This record gives sequence, structure tokens and C-alpha cells, in this order.
Amino acid sequence: MTPDFWRGKKVLVTGHTGFKGGWLSLWLQRCGAVVQGYSLPVATRPALFQVARVAQGVAHTEGDIRDLPSLRASMESAQPEIVFHLAAQALVRQSYLDPIDTMTSNVLGTMNVLETVRTTPSVKAVVMITSDKCYENREWLWPYRENEGLGGRDPYSASKACAEIVTAAWRSSFLADRGVLIATARAGNVIGGGDWAADRLVPDALRNWQSNTPLQVRYPQAVRPWQHVLEPLSGYLMLAEKLYAGTAADAWNFGPADADMRPVNQLLDRLAGLWGEGAAWHADPQLHPHEAGLLRLDSSKARSLLGWRPKYSIDQALERVVEWHRAWLAGEDMHDFTLSQIEHYMALQHE
Repeated sequence: MTPDFWRGKKVLVTGHTGFKGGWLSLWLQRCGAVVQGYSLPVATRPALFQVARVAQGVAHTEGDIRDLPSLRASMESAQPEIVFHLAAQALVRQSYLDPIDTMTSNVLGTMNVLETVRTTPSVKAVVMITSDKCYENREWLWPYRENEGLGGRDPYSASKACAEIVTAAWRSSFLADRGVLIATARAGNVIGGGDWAADRLVPDALRNWQSNTPLQVRYPQAVRPWQHVLEPLSGYLMLAEKLYAGTAADAWNFGPADADMRPVNQLLDRLAGLWGEGAAWHADPQLHPHEAGLLRLDSSKARSLLGWRPKYSIDQALERVVEWHRAWLAGEDMHDFTLSQIEHYMALQHE
């Protein structure tokens, strides 16, 4: 990505109070963008949004993407040139508990964002963040490419497949003729400092280990495309720049190198070694709702056509996570510390 491109650009981020949205908002602020956020209130206590003081550089609006009049008013106020849509119900297990909330947030919410874009002449580029779970997972060894079939056995995965289909329909039916370029981005399992969501592996582990409590793990052999949060965000920013320039209106994977698509048990062993005293885990023998056992992403399209590639190995990503949480526990200024991690990553991009 090109930091100077963003100086003075008017950007709307939905879901800016969330984990990925908070990191993205700070990065955009660092590059001089004029950022407006639209999101529900923070979902966890603590939250990156508060701890890293994300709001101090964002025009902050609380609202639900399912509330079309409220979302439209925020879009009209912002008059953005670029939109990043991250607001969503983002947890597989939560989708079993409340499938209707998941579907309305992720499908109706997506439609509402697209509709407000359609009626906002200032918008030139839109990045819709969906998920690696949007693919019909056949539990095969090969990584999924962007032309693979969409599907979803659980409500969350199905909702993300639907969001992809809805986005493609609005692109071809309404937005392409207006010159608005829109792309979808499918990232892997994202980790990073400031994530306190429930039912996510790394946040659950760190929560338990802070209190010397062993972590119970549902599927220790499950393989996921683990990556630091800055990896896909750099892809989203690069993609937005390409859209603004008039290309790349398509679906894109942003996943780690093949060697970093590790089983849960290997990731936890490495994380425990970095955390140190009090870090232990064991397999949970209880029955749990279905979750995919094997998921890999093929990001060769992004590497070849966007010039994007991951900068951190999984070991380096875990080191950044532990550094961040150790700094927070030590009472450091987490706004400055988070920006320092962004600065470090940006320096790697330009090596």
C-alpha cells in the first residue's frame, strides 16, 4: 500500500469499534485519511477501541447496519470516497446460538451498505470484507481459490457466502454502470493484540493464562490459515487503491504462506512457549457443534496481480500478539504501542 495515497482521502469504515476495524482505523489515521466510523458499541470489555483510543481520530457514529435510515444518514454525512465494510456478526459458535441475528447482520446489513453506496455519488471504491469461511468446505487438502464454490454448513459460513452473492449482484446490477468499483476480501483466521472476543482461540488462551487457568480446546487438530491482523489489512488497503484507480473489482483471498496454515495444537504450543508461566491447554472431551476441520486459502491471485504478500511468519505474528498484551498488562500507552506495531509492519512493506 502507498501511505501518501490516503492523505486527505475521505473514508467510511463500518465496524470500526471491532478488533479489525479498530486496527484499520488507526492505520488510516496514521496515513492522514479523514475517517468516519459507523458501528455498534464495543462488544467486549476491555476493547481495542477504548484501550488504544481509536475514537480520538475518528468521527464516531454508533448505529446498526440493519438500520437503513441511520446508515444512510451517516453515509450522507461522511460523503466518503472509499468504504470499508467490516461490521458483522463474526463468530461461528454464536451463529448457532442466534442464527437470525447472524443472517440479518451479515446479509441484510451487507445489502444496506450496498444500497447506501448506490445513493452516495461521492463513493468510488468499496471493499467488502467477508470471510475465508464463505467457501463450500469439502475438507480437502488443497487451498481454496476465488473461483471455488461458495457454501456454508453453519449459519455464519452460509451468511458470508450469501454476502458474496449479494455483493456480486449489486456490482453487476447497479454499481458497475455508475463507475463504482467494489471488491470482496476473504481473509484467514486473524490474530493480533487487542482482541478480547469470546470463542476465539488466542483471546481465550490469553484470558485463561493470565489467571493460570488451563485452556480447554474443542478441536486441537483443526487446521486454519492463521495470520496477523496487519496482513489482511494491508491487502484491503492495497485493494482499495487499485479499485480507486479503476481495476480489481473482484473477489480476493488474503491468507498466510502454506507453512503457516497450522493445526490448533501447534499454534497453542508455540503461543504457550512465548507466554511462559501459567500457559497450559488440554483437549475438551465434550461434544461441540460442527466446525471445519481443515481450511486453507490460496492467495496466489493477490500475490500476482496486487503485489501483496504476507510479511510475518506465524511465529512472528504470535510474538507481536504476546508483546502487545504484555505491554497492555504493564500499563503502557496502547495507542502509541499499537501505532508502533503498525509502523514496524509498514517498514517491512517497503524493504
